[in-house]
Amino acid sequence: MRFTPTLLLAGCLALTGCSTVHLSAYTKEKDPFEPYNRKVYAMNDAVDKVIIKPTAQAYAYVMPDTMKTLVNNFFSNLDDVTVTANDLLQLKFARAASDGSRVLFNSTFGVFGLLNVTTHLEKHNEDFAQTLGYWGCNSGPYLVIPFWGPSSVRDGVGMYADSFYGVIGTRPHIPTRNTAFAMNVFNNRVGLLDSEKVMDDATIDRYSFLRDAYLMRRQNLVYDGSPPRIKYDDEDEE
Repeated sequence: MRFTPTLLLAGCLALTGCSTVHLSAYTKEKDPFEPYNRKVYAMNDAVDKVIIKPTAQAYAYVMPDTMKTLVNNFFSNLDDVTVTANDLLQLKFARAASDGSRVLFNSTFGVFGLLNVTTHLEKHNEDFAQTLGYWGCNSGPYLVIPFWGPSSVRDGVGMYADSFYGVIGTRPHIPTRNTAFAMNVFNNRVGLLDSEKVMDDATIDRYSFLRDAYLMRRQNLVYDGSPPRIKYDDEDEE
């Protein structure tokens, strides 16, 4: 299952919203495949509990903090390649220069990205799905992808497109590519071990929480932190 370190905290975006439709209508519109999605979510959650989470916990326990930082820096640098490409596709040339500089300096002076020597440059989050959203493509229905996690029709297409120019996805040596992909998944999962305790301690519908948090976070990213406001049901009554 795919996770991002900020996913659990993204629920607070519900306070600001991401569209001008009613919140209840928004949920129905965005998750028409809920019965299917819940089954896939249950399967993914079982795989996470049995395999991914225990492995991530073992990795976090045995790996020194310094090594975890180096690994995280390495994959962050690979991600910046994809970010820079999508900066250019969105005509964000100032960001492209900044993110491209991160790749250049971290790949050279930072020893292939193991060291982050560009802490003065802000790290951005861009991918091809956000590029599609930037140019007006709607996210489409929410989808839970088997063995991957939360997504949408647009995000699934974007993820597939990113694989054609992402550093990991373009490695011709399949064992190397699969190993790097697995390491990146576990590295991301480790980043969630502490923050997910907030969700575990709360009495909530985990599926609905993750769905709403994911959709709102993605909308927030498309609009660079300034999404349109949600119109709540009780506003019509005022």
